[in-house]
Amino acid sequence: MNKPESIDPFLPSIWKLAHGREIELGPRAVLMGIVNVTPDSFSDGGLHWDRDAAIRQARALHEQGAAIIDIGGESTRPGADPVTAAEEQDRVLPVIEALSKESGLVLSVDTWHADTARLAIQAGAHIVNDVSGLAGDESMAALIAETGAGCIAMHNGRGLEKLADVIEDQIALLSKCIARARKAGIASESLLLDPGFGFAKDVEYNITLLARLEEVLALGYHFVTGTSRKRFIGHFTGRDASDRDIGTVATSVVARMKGSAVLRVHDVAANADALAIADALLEAAGCVRRA
Repeated sequence: MNKPESIDPFLPSIWKLAHGREIELGPRAVLMGIVNVTPDSFSDGGLHWDRDAAIRQARALHEQGAAIIDIGGESTRPGADPVTAAEEQDRVLPVIEALSKESGLVLSVDTWHADTARLAIQAGAHIVNDVSGLAGDESMAALIAETGAGCIAMHNGRGLEKLADVIEDQIALLSKCIARARKAGIASESLLLDPGFGFAKDVEYNITLLARLEEVLALGYHFVTGTSRKRFIGHFTGRDASDRDIGTVATSVVARMKGSAVLRVHDVAANADALAIADALLEAAGCVRRA
């Protein structure tokens, strides 16, 4: 693979999605609101468990400023019970089908199952958010390429040995994600990376990653940051998972200032306000400019 060139994270670029949709990245932070249709997610399990509750939450998050709604049917917290693809589909597809009829919503399905992703895209989803980094299901990358869906490939260190340097570890694993995407024919304009905060990462790794996050841009792709309510925030604040939104806001602002294009959060309203200030600062500093 040729050595990638680092990107200017604040210069406008277009993220190509399924069904002809696209999102501008760069000049303004993009918020992705989380809707977990699960009984056991770490901070909101069971809150939006039924179809109608999940739909109401998605609408509320969109009204608060979420450009994307990320819908998941399997908890990814450590130790969570696995669910079958069929059970996952029973949870997420009715929500996606209903929300796809509402104009303005961009929908993401949080899954590593290619069968679930295919049905979700058919139901109206525009993005596949794969926490396995395209490694969990060998059919996933080809499916995304075939459908033209937006793709988020995440650094997931579960079961893997880490390199001593955090950024070297990030570059090594995310480079493999990029290679899988390219081999399958996923367009560069459709691919975003996720450094995977909290996934098999201890407190020191997470805080070091946040401090050096801009170095991930060396891979040549925009990235999604998902720190919302993660355990490392609780380590510093002493707060339980459901009470970490203020800490999350702080990490979102830091991530944005360091170049994150998309912020995946539970509390959209608070993050939207804070990120409006961060974007204003970036513009005042001359970081944001038009192509």
